[in-house]
Amino acid sequence: MEYTQLGRTGLKVSRLVLGTMNFGPQTDEPDSHAIMDAALDAGINFFDTANVYGWGENKGRTEEIIGNWFAKGGGRRDKVVVATKVYGNMGADGPAWPNHDKLSALNIRRSVDASLKRLRTDHIDLYQFHHIDRATSFEEIWQAIDVLVQQGKVLYAGSSNFPGYKIAQANEIAARRGGTIGLVSEQCLYNLAERRAEMEVVPAAQDYGLGVIPWSPLHGGLLGGVIKKEVQGGRRASGRAATALNDSAVRAQVQAYEDLLDKHGIEPGEAALAWLLTRPGVTGPIVGPRTAEQLASALRAVELELSPELLAGLDEIFPGPGPAPEAFAW
Repeated sequence: MEYTQLGRTGLKVSRLVLGTMNFGPQTDEPDSHAIMDAALDAGINFFDTANVYGWGENKGRTEEIIGNWFAKGGGRRDKVVVATKVYGNMGADGPAWPNHDKLSALNIRRSVDASLKRLRTDHIDLYQFHHIDRATSFEEIWQAIDVLVQQGKVLYAGSSNFPGYKIAQANEIAARRGGTIGLVSEQCLYNLAERRAEMEVVPAAQDYGLGVIPWSPLHGGLLGGVIKKEVQGGRRASGRAATALNDSAVRAQVQAYEDLLDKHGIEPGEAALAWLLTRPGVTGPIVGPRTAEQLASALRAVELELSPELLAGLDEIFPGPGPAPEAFAW
């Protein structure tokens, strides 16, 4: 496994991030524990989750599964950089009770304590804001985080799904406050088929020293050889991938992608991950395996070297938007 610094911090993390969103809803606890053991054995030390994972009436279940795994001992907690998130409503489905969601100081404090209890740990290594909160100032947010850092409950703060201007605003306010390190990472939707982050999010992250952590690196399975699997009678596309393939232009684009990789003898899903590892500013993509076999496939991507010819071919099929403001100004 390869390691890198998380943004401008001294924290060393693996270049693949284990995503745990499937733990609970799709993968039961024993299999989830087996996947985490396999990830740790392979050198993955960066695990990502969120307080809402488990979804519906089972919100928080994913953190509980991870906490039970930590409780097995064997140095599991000490070896893992654990990242979780705050923002969503943790109550029953429907409107949140006042102050039970988003990023008020009250909800941050309440949510950290609840996550620590579920994770069965005394600190969170990376605490991420799952979305922007238009009603709460960064002065208030940073005051809450400063207290948690002083208490030893949180070490670093990161963002998720932030636009570039909010990354800048958050870190400028942190700098004015003094003594606050500010955001150290941004977790965003970024892959070959969805490159809009390259316009402003990735440049803002680079300028402010944030590590970029792409989520959905296979774009909901679209980049994982979905057409080939359909032809071979395997698992059919669902969700975002199935919707996208209803568009004939997208289907032609994905077919060209799979044909290119077949020519080079590379599996599509592994190539999509390897491509992200070549992108400036990227710390590592989040892989969310449902099975140990899917984890093994993701691990092969770290060792995969994409030739200049192949990289050029991928850019031709999935051209990026270009930098801002050129991408939209002329």
